[in-house]
Amino acid sequence: MTSDHFVLDCRGRLLDCRPGSEAGVHVMGILNVTPDSFSDGGRYLHADDALRRAEAMLEEGAALIDVGGESSRPRGSVYGAGAEAVAVSDEKQRVLPVVEAIAGRFPEALISVDTYKPEVARAALEAGAHLINDITGLRYYPEMATVAAEAGAPLIVMHALGRPGEMPHEHRYTDVVEEVRASLEASVRVAEAAGVRHVITDPGFGFGKTPAENLRLINSVDVLLGLRRPVLVGISRKSTIGAVLGRPGDPAPVDARLFGSLGATAVAVMRGATLIRTHDVRPTVEMARVLAATLNFDFDTSRKATDEVNSKF
Repeated sequence: MTSDHFVLDCRGRLLDCRPGSEAGVHVMGILNVTPDSFSDGGRYLHADDALRRAEAMLEEGAALIDVGGESSRPRGSVYGAGAEAVAVSDEKQRVLPVVEAIAGRFPEALISVDTYKPEVARAALEAGAHLINDITGLRYYPEMATVAAEAGAPLIVMHALGRPGEMPHEHRYTDVVEEVRASLEASVRVAEAAGVRHVITDPGFGFGKTPAENLRLINSVDVLLGLRRPVLVGISRKSTIGAVLGRPGDPAPVDARLFGSLGATAVAVMRGATLIRTHDVRPTVEMARVLAATLNFDFDTSRKATDEVNSKF
């Protein structure tokens, strides 16, 4: 694969996301500054708490910190009512102090802002963010692509249906892999038409898919790589993992989904994903290191590559 689309220019900082390269897998630590996220809502509402959490994740090996000020919890039988929409002004109040604090305290960190609102993204980029993570894949605000292009920021486009908070937990597909691939391809085209240089795709694990469809998507990351863009997966603690580990009608609780999340993540990495969004940074980093060493059958080379990546942070 050529490096044009896989070595990301994050506003002057390079991030090698080529599958199979010595740089390996990059872990994106989740930092929700929200009261109602399904796993960690309410824990990091204050900037000081969020900064301590960011520091911990960086020490554990996170390459990126993804800061989000609005929950994307879908509605449905698993989570009940979807997350409530957040006004632009409120989302800015949650996100901007945290982005500024991380950028000031940890200049080596790459910061992603998890938002679908162009106004929030623009302000976060001005505050020091490096990437935009749009979970709507530009479907509602295609002008988000212009915001990313003007800032020279990579853009993550995720597959989902409906608006955040109103996203259906399940949807009927004819061929989930092909439909997700086609939707992501359309998002990539919109982004690049606006001048975005680097686009990352995310199949949207857990958004409008059944557990079986989610697992099929993870096993088909290599198909999504056919778009010739890096693939990010966010599997961490999702309800599909709970369904697999539990019994019908009795899923495993959120705090008992770590090993299941790691198992599915390992499959995604083996299929070519190079960005992993997770709540559990250290276990994910360690899993990725051992997986790389095992697949390469050259521990010394793998260790050297890992040390080189870690030295940058």
